[in-house]
Amino acid sequence: MIPHGLRAPALALAGVSLIALLASPAAAQTTAAVPAAPVAAAAADTAEAPEVVVTGSRIRNRDFETANPVVSISAARIQETGETNLTQYLQRLPALIGSFGPTQAAGGSGVLGIGQTGLNELNLRNLGTSRTLVLIDGRRQVGAEPGVASVDINTIPTDLVERVDVLTGGASAIYGADGVTGVVNFVLKKNFQGLTVRAQNGISDYGDGAQRLFSATWGQNFGGGRGNIAVAFEYARNERLASADRPYLVGSNVPTFQNNPNGTTPSRVPLTNIRYYDSSRQGGVDLDFDGLPDYTGTGQPWNPGSFVPDFYQQGGSGTLTTDYRGDILPQVTRYIGNVVTHYDFSDKFSVYAEAKYAHTISYSVDQPTFDYYILINPDNPYIPDTLKPLVADSGGALLNRDNFDLGVRGERIIRNTVRGVLGAKGDLSSHLRYDASYTYSQNKITNHFIGDQYTDRFFSAIDAVSDGHGGVTCRINLDPTALPDQPYSSRTLPDAPLSFSPGSCVPLNLFGEGSPSQAAKNFISVNTTDHSKLTQQVATASLNGDTGAFFNLPGGPVGFALGAEWRRETSKDVPDIVAQQGLTFTNVTPISKGHFDVKEVFGEVDVPLLRDVPLARLLDIGGAVRFSDYSTVGHTTTWQFNGKYSPIRDITFRGTYAQAVRAPNIGELFAPNGQDFEFINDPCAAANVNLGKSTRAANCQALLSGLGVADPSTFADLNSANIPGLLGGNSSLREETARTWTVGAVLQPHWIPGLTFSADWYDIRLKNAISYATAQQLADLCVDQPTIDNQFCAQVERNNGGSQPGKIVGFTRLPQNVASYVTSGLDVDVNYILKPNWNYGSFNFHLVGNYLNKLQLIGIPGADPTDYRGTQELPAPKYQFNLDLSWTIRKLTLAYNLNWFSHTLRYSNDTVNADPNHTAPEYKYIKARAQHDIYASYDVSEKFQVFAGINDFTNPKPAFAALNYPDDPLGRFFFVGAKVKLDKLF
Repeated sequence: MIPHGLRAPALALAGVSLIALLASPAAAQTTAAVPAAPVAAAAADTAEAPEVVVTGSRIRNRDFETANPVVSISAARIQETGETNLTQYLQRLPALIGSFGPTQAAGGSGVLGIGQTGLNELNLRNLGTSRTLVLIDGRRQVGAEPGVASVDINTIPTDLVERVDVLTGGASAIYGADGVTGVVNFVLKKNFQGLTVRAQNGISDYGDGAQRLFSATWGQNFGGGRGNIAVAFEYARNERLASADRPYLVGSNVPTFQNNPNGTTPSRVPLTNIRYYDSSRQGGVDLDFDGLPDYTGTGQPWNPGSFVPDFYQQGGSGTLTTDYRGDILPQVTRYIGNVVTHYDFSDKFSVYAEAKYAHTISYSVDQPTFDYYILINPDNPYIPDTLKPLVADSGGALLNRDNFDLGVRGERIIRNTVRGVLGAKGDLSSHLRYDASYTYSQNKITNHFIGDQYTDRFFSAIDAVSDGHGGVTCRINLDPTALPDQPYSSRTLPDAPLSFSPGSCVPLNLFGEGSPSQAAKNFISVNTTDHSKLTQQVATASLNGDTGAFFNLPGGPVGFALGAEWRRETSKDVPDIVAQQGLTFTNVTPISKGHFDVKEVFGEVDVPLLRDVPLARLLDIGGAVRFSDYSTVGHTTTWQFNGKYSPIRDITFRGTYAQAVRAPNIGELFAPNGQDFEFINDPCAAANVNLGKSTRAANCQALLSGLGVADPSTFADLNSANIPGLLGGNSSLREETARTWTVGAVLQPHWIPGLTFSADWYDIRLKNAISYATAQQLADLCVDQPTIDNQFCAQVERNNGGSQPGKIVGFTRLPQNVASYVTSGLDVDVNYILKPNWNYGSFNFHLVGNYLNKLQLIGIPGADPTDYRGTQELPAPKYQFNLDLSWTIRKLTLAYNLNWFSHTLRYSNDTVNADPNHTAPEYKYIKARAQHDIYASYDVSEKFQVFAGINDFTNPKPAFAALNYPDDPLGRFFFVGAKVKLDKLF
């Protein structure tokens, strides 16, 4: 849900998601089909576990390797990036480029919704955070937002992570719903012994954007080595960064792409000094009630500059569009405590437990309030003297204003996440094991919304009159029946009792920037507080083992796992009573709550047909199935088939085919209709009518003609502000279903020791996808269908007749099972470790790359697909890779990282295909991303290490006319740190 009052995105790329692909030196990312050196490196801090837990399977066996492509990242490699935030590291992986990281979680990102400040959520294959299942040691955690299951990665302590596994392909048969695109599994350290302390501090080349991290992990064996306990604490703080902190992002010299004022080609041209044509920071006074200012709020004639369609001007009196750019990065502070323990009573019975508490505080600001068409009565004493006779002659005036001097709106969100796991496991025999656990997670969220305003107080305060004694007061103070009356205002006065008593109103002067008194600002301002609570309970019991005691195939015993699971999720969001009543500038938000539970049984099998015979060093097939019964959507079935074939030691072929599901979440099902505000660039405006599907022009002609527009070919929607609408849930939703397959090969040529090369093709096809179309998408889909007789047109409200026929005045957004997604591509992973027999250390070359073959959305069955491949919208570059080079010689490690992706289209494929001359050729593409990082560490002793690095050392800026893409405005970043490791504390 986008907050009310976001000004129209004048900047062509304002609101583009920057994916902070901050690169890492020597980032070790390896496929699970090959024993990974990075995982071994990460395990150096831990005792060897008796078995390997493989992401993508519940079958536990030291020799088992899944057929699913899995990329693993070690804790050591994460440290070398200098990142104090896991998501910032993971966003560099091609599969996770679309994740919701710090840049997207800031006020100025353009994609931030209410309650999302500071969140970090993973998005696998660009198909959405809700379709990416995040696990901790193979178990779930409660969601980060009311009604949503997506996990906040901020709650996972960086230094307690042993490795991160990223699995592509449907995993619902193994882990349940939500993993339709894959799984990201955070594997924590076990059997930790001793004390490790790490401290790190970093700052940008500009002297801002500081990032600090302190972590301490202590572990101790007990009970003669049969038990272990590990306690970890982590503190991290990333400072806020505002757009104004980068001079090249604000001011009159910043270029932005606009409609060509000459009406010629190219359609969009870069212009500087772009301003809103109808409002000003000091106010714009409209005397003839045509909606356009005639004077400024200080009484000077309004300078209209040069008109830039549809609602901008170049130069003149209007507010600079760049003034509305909010934060680049939020301030995020994290405190995380973890306890992990186990005790082995015997081989047959071991008890384990985990406890976590994460306290995160996020803060960011975005935009001020703004107002259009405020009615100013002629007797208002604040009217400038030069304007008083003109206002009197007109019988009043309208005032448009950008209220920067009333304060900027933002959020300060406190999230308290607790999670506990209690379980028991053991060996029933040498071929059969059991594991049973109960997990409880809870997230309590307190959202302080900053800088909001009471609408009724605002309206009463601006209705100022003389108090009869030489002073100024509010009309309602003199006449309690003089209720606020603003028939033209862009704000809506709620049908609710006044929030104040007549007599207490403080008059507000809006003429001129800086004119409001502090007392008036205090009177109209309100900081609201919303409270949310989410809970998750999961009980799981499983058996896994093999048939070695009674049955063996030529390749060995058949491995299997079977079990049952019960899960219950609840969510409740209680907005501030002021917000519930709609008394403020921001959205009307009702109480939202809901719950569901699911009962499941599952099974998995691995069948080793052949092993170590001619032309079949290994031949395995496997499968999994899960039957689920939801309290909401009823019965679902998911399954998977997989296989591996290795004719010789040097090559292994692998593949999977699966059906996965995602059940609708609580918000999609049960959210009541609440107020929503979104900007819509009318697809039927003359500047846009030829930028959609082939049917758009004819549909717009029919639609607008039927609403009383005299000449649809010249139609222009001049609304430069957000439009009010409704947003709610749909209890009739069904589950989404995906068919996924992967096929690939792993090469380990024996004549090149240390080289591993893997290539895997993936294909994901999701149908009946739950689509929460934006208001813009609804407007576009309405006229981009074969006819206007479709469900999308019914969800967009336009004026029928009147002074502005055809103008969009409302919308209704409800989720529906109407969309489908298709994505496919090639993942490549090359790792070469060279350890020559000389005294010059060891070298490592590692590359993880991706070719995106397809990424398409089909809004409804039968509609033309929307192609995102090669565009900056998500982003979705065609090619990307992450390259690591490192050299270790004795105590010294030096590393270099290059994170790169190809250039992307500045505008969508649909726009470019419909209008080849939309921009000049030199502006068609946004530059490729190339981030260079360097890192060095030195082991002063076995117990003490110092390290330092420079991220983005070439200090690139965002692309021409872009806010935060493809490079991060944080710029060149320096970090230093130290790590202490003691085998024993006492």
